[in-house]
Amino acid sequence: MNHSELLREIVGTYQKHGWQLRRILLLPETRAELGAEVPLVGTPIEEAAVNALWFSRPSHEQHEAWELRLLAETAFALFETFEKEETEEQREEMRREMEARLRDYVNKK
Repeated sequence: MNHSELLREIVGTYQKHGWQLRRILLLPETRAELGAEVPLVGTPIEEAAVNALWFSRPSHEQHEAWELRLLAETAFALFETFEKEETEEQREEMRREMEARLRDYVNKK
């Protein structure tokens, strides 16, 4: 399955369960492969060391859940819940740590 089809399939599955796509992380070569046909126009796309998708949705007790899903046919994701008191800076720091953990996971394969 090509990256464009895989991206659409994963996003569709997550949306069925109430998740919202927040960011698309792509390797430079994946971005070049997708070219102008990157689906989901309007979603921020960032160059990264791994192909992945950031999703979020409201969670229990006014928390917000974020999930970083590897863009691959084999499902693998990292999950974190943020409290409403956490600043955006704290959240972004944790998201960057999660991206590093995902990158380490991919590189160990």
